[in-house]
Amino acid sequence: MSDSGPERRKRGRLSRSGDFDRAYRDGRSHANRYVVLYAFPRGEEEDDDDEVRLGISVGRKVGGAVDRNKVKRAMREAFWKLGDRLPDGHDFVLVGRAGVADLLEREGEGALRDSIASLLDQTEAAE
Repeated sequence: MSDSGPERRKRGRLSRSGDFDRAYRDGRSHANRYVVLYAFPRGEEEDDDDEVRLGISVGRKVGGAVDRNKVKRAMREAFWKLGDRLPDGHDFVLVGRAGVADLLEREGEGALRDSIASLLDQTEAAE
């Protein structure tokens, strides 16, 4: 199965701490009880300006390593399922708050996706 279809967007990742720092420092943040979303529009100086990149941070207050990895995996999937709503040329950082693991356990990935979607709506409204 190939992911190279015309409508398929490349799933970029933020990997360097400088990218995270720039999103935290210069990006817009929107938050709810479970997730904080930082959105940073990259300038034209970047090589891959139309690529959307995602970084995820989940602290130890969420739980042990296994719980944090489950939360990160669910956050990543929920975010990319909203791919048609993502603006080109942006970096996003999702920060999981302490209650996000309980939300996933109680209501599942759909509730997390709805939570992230509401934050994306706030981001679009602010631009």
